[in-house]
Amino acid sequence: MSIAVLGGAGYIGSHAVQALIKKGEKVVVIDNLLTGHKEAIHEEALFYEGDIRDKEFMLSVFKKEGITGVVHFAASSLVGESVTNPLKYFNNNVHGTQITLEVMQELGVKHIVFSSTAATYGEPEETPIKETTPTNPKNPYGESKLMMEKMMKWCDEAYGIKFVALRYFNVAGASLDTSIGEDHTPETHLVPIILEAALGKREQVSIFGDDYDTPDGTCIRDYVHVVDLSDAHVLALDYLQKGNDSNIFNLGSADGFSVKEMIEEARKVTTKEIPAVIAPRRAGDPSTLVASPEKAKEVLGWKPQYTNVTTILETAWAWHQSHPNGY
Repeated sequence: MSIAVLGGAGYIGSHAVQALIKKGEKVVVIDNLLTGHKEAIHEEALFYEGDIRDKEFMLSVFKKEGITGVVHFAASSLVGESVTNPLKYFNNNVHGTQITLEVMQELGVKHIVFSSTAATYGEPEETPIKETTPTNPKNPYGESKLMMEKMMKWCDEAYGIKFVALRYFNVAGASLDTSIGEDHTPETHLVPIILEAALGKREQVSIFGDDYDTPDGTCIRDYVHVVDLSDAHVLALDYLQKGNDSNIFNLGSADGFSVKEMIEEARKVTTKEIPAVIAPRRAGDPSTLVASPEKAKEVLGWKPQYTNVTTILETAWAWHQSHPNGY
């Protein structure tokens, strides 16, 4: 009776491992360490270094450890890179999920919780975004995640593999004990970029466009704390283990904050100047992405505790200060 966490050495995966172990689950981490960090893996988790596209490897681990459920984070996730190298994304994300589902089907594993994304919605016409909002990805990353969701839907119909797809918005923050946090190379996420500037590791923060149809002209995003997000994965797994049907949930805060607001709040939290400059818009950046998390709260019983942007920034800042060079 073990849960396989694919990509469990990554930013969100490592926090989910922490949450699963806290709940008393036996966790097996599978990660190829291309973007993950061995130092982020919980000491109580079993670790297998390997690629989810390697079917023999996956079959051997699943059989040896008696895997009964899967939490799937293993994917390439840089929007810009997906536009310039779409085949990498379809190979790693879509093909990797195909192999995972083949292994699950052959071994009779019936539950998978899947890390999806708000990028499946593209540039939505409504705010806040609900699960019923039409999907229309604007980049290969979002397209690959939507394809993964569809593969799971058809595998549910054919083989009875039940899934929960969690579409998250902007994830930020770090574990409250500062043991694990966000460390990407290159870094593309706003909060760590702001904090790198606060640490003097980069000269300034670039604000991509200040002429959007928003109160201060900069893009508005919905931020969710990584610890709250991890709790949602535990609840989703529990939901499946209780025999419920496959489902899709948005995970966000229902609050939007602009890029300028995030920088200003970070200045207060860090007491640093944090220089910022206006840069040209990036292609495909929607002006506003805010989630409605009501369904997750109602159906999963999700109760996010760290919804305040100040708290999110404080936990991220504590981690960055204690790990100025990452892991």
